[in-house]
Amino acid sequence: MEKLMKIGVCTTVGAVGGAILAPVALAGVGFTSAGITAGSWAASMMSASAIANGGGVVAGGLVATLQTMGTVGIGAVGSAVAGSVGAAVGGVGAALFRR
Repeated sequence: MEKLMKIGVCTTVGAVGGAILAPVALAGVGFTSAGITAGSWAASMMSASAIANGGGVVAGGLVATLQTMGTVGIGAVGSAVAGSVGAAVGGVGAALFRR
């Protein structure tokens, strides 16, 4: 019973943490409301995408989607996805590390 409680707590913490930290992580890698930060991972991704696509970033591609999320927020679906990923990581982590 104690193990299940630990997994439940870690899953909940992962879900909440994922949903809250996703916008922070986007800004941290350079996808901000002011645009892509020069010299950031986002700038490197944008450069690689532009080179791979003949000079422009593909509309609806990964870089464009992440920039939109950085500009207007991740929305309900993005929060749900980030929370689900966080919950999965928290649950699996708790199950694997049984201290």
